[in-house]
Amino acid sequence: MQDTLTWWRGGVIYQIYPRSFMDANGDGIGDLKGITEKLDYVASLSVDGIWLSPFFTSPMLDFGYDVSDYRDVDPMFGTLDDFKALLAKAHALGLKVMIDQVISHSSDRHPWFQESRADRTNPKADWYVWADPKPDGTPPNNWLSIFGGSAWTFDSRRRQYYLHNFLTSQPDLNFHHPEVRQAQLDNMRFWLELGVDGFRLDTVNFYFHDAELTDNPPVPAGEAKTLGAPDSNPYTWQRHVHDLSRPENLDFLRELRALMDDFPGTTTVGEIGDDNPLERMAEYTAGGDKLHMAYTFDLLNAPHSAAYIREVIERFQRLAGDAWPCWALSNHDVVRSATRWGADEDPLAYPKVALAMLFSLRGSVCLYQGEELGLPEADVPFERIQDPYGKVLWPEFKGRDGCRTPMPWEPSGNGGFTAEGVEPWLPVEARQLPLAVSRQQDDAASVLSATRRLLAFRTAHPALFDGDLSLIDVGEELLGFTRTKGDERLLCVFNLTGQARETRLPMAVNQALEGHGFSAELDGETLRLPPYQAAYFAL
Repeated sequence: MQDTLTWWRGGVIYQIYPRSFMDANGDGIGDLKGITEKLDYVASLSVDGIWLSPFFTSPMLDFGYDVSDYRDVDPMFGTLDDFKALLAKAHALGLKVMIDQVISHSSDRHPWFQESRADRTNPKADWYVWADPKPDGTPPNNWLSIFGGSAWTFDSRRRQYYLHNFLTSQPDLNFHHPEVRQAQLDNMRFWLELGVDGFRLDTVNFYFHDAELTDNPPVPAGEAKTLGAPDSNPYTWQRHVHDLSRPENLDFLRELRALMDDFPGTTTVGEIGDDNPLERMAEYTAGGDKLHMAYTFDLLNAPHSAAYIREVIERFQRLAGDAWPCWALSNHDVVRSATRWGADEDPLAYPKVALAMLFSLRGSVCLYQGEELGLPEADVPFERIQDPYGKVLWPEFKGRDGCRTPMPWEPSGNGGFTAEGVEPWLPVEARQLPLAVSRQQDDAASVLSATRRLLAFRTAHPALFDGDLSLIDVGEELLGFTRTKGDERLLCVFNLTGQARETRLPMAVNQALEGHGFSAELDGETLRLPPYQAAYFAL
């Protein structure tokens, strides 16, 4: 059993997108009471905790990532008492509760911004990033918003531009101002005192900007673009050296860690979208005085060959030191992995072996709601698109709604997500209904059953939980590594392809492990893996 103070180290965290998980009041939108209703199901997966995407008071122009009150629940999701009830039930089930914190920017309806934009002399005048226009009236520099266009919007009251890395309605807070940093730490303390077990930190490398507002350089011809945005987005044409990942951020992360240390057993996981994401992950989680863990977009993008995954692991290990990663294949911002990686693969077999690989990596894991069902990406027609990101870049980029559609609990109608006859906020995907929870629950061959089996297998082997990892050469088409903790040494080999593969093992094995649900054949030193299979051996 993992120490309760370090439960997160190797833990599996189940991400819940509240709008789409379960609607308890029949308005077509998921809510906190709906989540509470379904916590027994989440606990039955044998995950260690949950992460809730934002449920705070918000105009919902970016679906909760534009916060207008950091200390309250939006009425759409319920009340603060509903959150306390959710927290109590989760803890009773042995689940930790992590919540999103979106502190780099607020909604333009937040009282702080309303005061800041009034004039240049009010007490919060410098709480946001304001700058004078160039002499010709154009924005202060060439920085771009991830959601399209300039990162600057002109405000006629102050006759200045304000910075926004995302929507124009999401002004960036000025973390160079000590009062801003303290106010956000105080907001986080509020939730820690309520009993939450940690935070997922949205855009954790965006807190600071270059105070001189230096232009970003272009990406040199032929060099890799950032993974933090789609290739069709002009944002990827710049090297983001002045608008994010500034060195001052490290000192703030130390202040944040000091706050977390006041609440033993709590944790942080940061989201890092950066030109050099693994370097940033290592920097932000090394030394035990900043973030506990972080995740990047390296496994949340299109490349997924064994060679690519091996290269990601190699690069992280080269940089990591004592840094701790949190790996994810899907979340609320990217195309579901069953489609992004598995579109041309067997829809039942591929998600199982992909999850086996994920659960076997050194690090913690985020598992996105529905990923345990092998859900494909939903196809949301343009007239039902809600995501502002998708509306701007359609049709080359269809936004993020396809991974945010309602969770299918039952195999018909609205999938049990909301009452029949009610139109859900996003359409239920017909192709997901046959994969509903109730349909997979008692099917030993289902992705859901495989997920439960794999998580039980992981729990039974401490080396998989937080043991050391060493890559081994099993050929270009297979992924292989050892995991070691104490006396336990395991060999793990994965065939993520639709063809049978074989390899000569570079080491002697003791015995094949069982209980994971995969099959392989060992003939002397030759390992034969059928399509989409994995092998685990004790060394």
